[in-house]
Amino acid sequence: MNSSCFLAFDLGAESGRAILGDLRDGRLHIKEIHRFPNHPLDVRGHLHWNILSLFEEVKNGMKACLAGQGVLPASCSVDTWGVDFGLLAGDGSLLGFPYSYRDPRGLKAMEEALLRLPRETIYQLTGIQFLPFNTLFQLYAMVKDDSPLLDCSSDLLFMPDLFHYLLTGVKATEFTIATTSQLFNPLTKGWAVEIFETLTLPMHIMQEVIRPATLIGPLDPRIASETGFQDVQVVASAGHDTAAAIAAVPATGRSWAYISSGTWSLMGIELQAPILTQDALRFNFTNEGGLEDTTRFLKNIAGLWLLQQCRKEWDAAGRISYEELVRSAETAPPFQVLIDPDWPEFLNPESMTSAIARYCRKTGQEPPSSKPEFVRAILESMALKYRQTLEELEQTTSQSVDRIHVIGGGSRNRLLCQFTAEATGRPVMAGPSEATAVGNILGQALALGHVRSLAEIREISRKSTDLTFYEPRQTLAWEAAYQRFRHIQKSAS
Repeated sequence: MNSSCFLAFDLGAESGRAILGDLRDGRLHIKEIHRFPNHPLDVRGHLHWNILSLFEEVKNGMKACLAGQGVLPASCSVDTWGVDFGLLAGDGSLLGFPYSYRDPRGLKAMEEALLRLPRETIYQLTGIQFLPFNTLFQLYAMVKDDSPLLDCSSDLLFMPDLFHYLLTGVKATEFTIATTSQLFNPLTKGWAVEIFETLTLPMHIMQEVIRPATLIGPLDPRIASETGFQDVQVVASAGHDTAAAIAAVPATGRSWAYISSGTWSLMGIELQAPILTQDALRFNFTNEGGLEDTTRFLKNIAGLWLLQQCRKEWDAAGRISYEELVRSAETAPPFQVLIDPDWPEFLNPESMTSAIARYCRKTGQEPPSSKPEFVRAILESMALKYRQTLEELEQTTSQSVDRIHVIGGGSRNRLLCQFTAEATGRPVMAGPSEATAVGNILGQALALGHVRSLAEIREISRKSTDLTFYEPRQTLAWEAAYQRFRHIQKSAS
């Protein structure tokens, strides 16, 4: 066994990866050793995650680590997106396939739940941004539909906790993933009992909440025998992918904001305590948990999802690369079309290009007529949304931001990073692109005593990353575009 090596499974809405990390001399060296696709399945009109296929790929990643790399790591850990969950029967068997957050059932459930429990009350109890796919509304939808699954359920496990259970047989809920649910009270550090009681949600299925960077235990002997991972420990590092990514932000001091850029853009700042004010509620900010009991005060913004969906339409075979599309956008005229990435119809349309065209017609704009124009409209609009969110962050927290760290896959999108610097008037530092895996791995190292603190994790990330810097230049043109963007937003509402 190599005590300095750790295996991270980072599962996203488009793909999953197994990434091996080797911590030596204060630097982290990472290598992707296995990648596999992930997408929700449409089963009788509902979207579900193929948890069994994903679990098989996790085991394949273990086999690839041992057979392909000749490495037996000290530990492994899984991180995923937030809010989604699986249900277990009393005998520990999985009850069906977990629903995907893009399934539409939560919208009506949210409307009905807010009639029984005011928005202000829910926010005071949880501090979480209101989104129809939050666990609260998914679970309430099952209650309203008299789902027979709830009658059979003994345990609820969020997605990373579900994988850890399949690997070890241990049932627990890790703190960072629990806080995404809109069922967790950030002040009491426990489940929001009033919500469960008022909405008649089944409290008995919830688990004990454990701290991030907690050792869960060894692999189930059957899994260890199948994969060759004898004596490898499973760690609840930071189960929510954004929490793992934020832990790896290579920042110093406090006057910085982050954008975890991928399918979603998560933009915010790190605080020592949640903010539950009227401004925080009005701007729909969320208070989610991080390492060392920090608060990720942020907003979920529709990210590169729009571009991903357009690309699928243009080339189902995937022959057009994102890099090629981004290069083409440089040839398109600036600010020809502006859209609000968070327009509800962009959540999961049958055709993203058609949805963008509908938005343009609704707001009196001529829709894009070419791929470069679509791509430029998406990237410019994302940057302007970041500007709006930055203003709201500074107003709500009374803190000034002097730089922005862009991490995750979007940090490789140089045009988006430059647009972000221009739109916000702040320098942008881009990297690491694999921030989630870095945070996952170093969280494991923290659990096993190889690092001592969040500050040390960030120091290692900084030493191990080649950062790219972007300075704002044409701020006047972007200021005019921002004012137009805000006007278009109002006309679309």
